[in-house]
Amino acid sequence: MTIKRYGAEKAGAGGQTLPFARAVEADGWLYVSGQVAMENGEIINGGIVEQTHKTIANVLEILHEAGYGVEHVVRCGVWLDDPRDFWTFNKIYQGYFGEHPPARACVQASMMVDCKVEIDCVAYKPKT
Repeated sequence: MTIKRYGAEKAGAGGQTLPFARAVEADGWLYVSGQVAMENGEIINGGIVEQTHKTIANVLEILHEAGYGVEHVVRCGVWLDDPRDFWTFNKIYQGYFGEHPPARACVQASMMVDCKVEIDCVAYKPKT
């Protein structure tokens, strides 16, 4: 079994080197680390709408870099800072995953950084 790591060299806020890979692939499985609405090492301004779009864009960027698409996502984990954002988040999320809905868990959590949402996922694509 080979293991491939994506983006382990990327820096976080303040230029810190993060102690984890953005994603790890093993035997057709891709495990994407939790993504937030970060751009150039900083959380973008805006509410749940803007941050959800950016967070999902960051997840999709990693999936595409590894050769996967939304149709390969089998599970997502979602953390929301404010449970009142649940329905707004769901509407945006459905726009990306509507035809290929993965299994999902969504919980309220205090975030480690000043963001509204964090998403991780697991994807699978048979090896060719």
